[in-house]
Amino acid sequence: MLLRLRVALPDRPGSLGQVARALGAAGADIVQVVVLERVGGRAVDDFTVVWPASAPADRVLSGLVAVPGVRVDGVWRGTELSEPSGREVTVVGQIAANPELGMSTLVDAVPGALGAEWSMALAVGPDWASGWTPGDDSTPGGPALVGASWRAPSVPPRAEIAPVRPRATTAADGTHLAIAPFQRGGLVLVVARGGPGGDAGAPPFHRSEVDRLAQIVGAAAAVLGDQVLDLAVAELETA
Repeated sequence: MLLRLRVALPDRPGSLGQVARALGAAGADIVQVVVLERVGGRAVDDFTVVWPASAPADRVLSGLVAVPGVRVDGVWRGTELSEPSGREVTVVGQIAANPELGMSTLVDAVPGALGAEWSMALAVGPDWASGWTPGDDSTPGGPALVGASWRAPSVPPRAEIAPVRPRATTAADGTHLAIAPFQRGGLVLVVARGGPGGDAGAPPFHRSEVDRLAQIVGAAAAVLGDQVLDLAVAELETA
């Protein structure tokens, strides 16, 4: 199976090699390394490794904790490789090729691109951003579901999402969320990992992941055009 590890390490020569050797000694085969940030003499990288499904994930951590200056911020299962550049182009190309199914294509593709577990597109009314709490059906202006991926819950997790702008947050139940608006039609895309039924070791979304989500959503909105607005209006009128 694929396993993802978010590792903070010293940004100096040899550190990455030490981490790679520790993973190899534990039996993990590295298939991808994605750099999330380099700042202040520290680096944060996401490693994707092939790991035996029958082996406990704790074993892969044993060697890492012995590497000086290394901190493991998260461990969670992956379903596919996440390529920070090519994957976004592929998703937008698929949307452009079949815009009628564009929203379904987007919500199905984004979790794999960002190492998330599910995603959903929500149409929100004008009152929502000013204080509506997800899951509170007694307050007007709640979101209407436009599309959702496999494993997405029927009701969005409770979280303070306002103001509606690209950002990461964590719901009351521990689900880590990243949110990006389409900038038209009152539509937002929400992606999630961890929380009830998810990987307990999954980390919050990094700001670079939020930036990638915003870029994907912005490109999708440009391709879909007025269809985004039509979807939002239709869902809000029937909600």
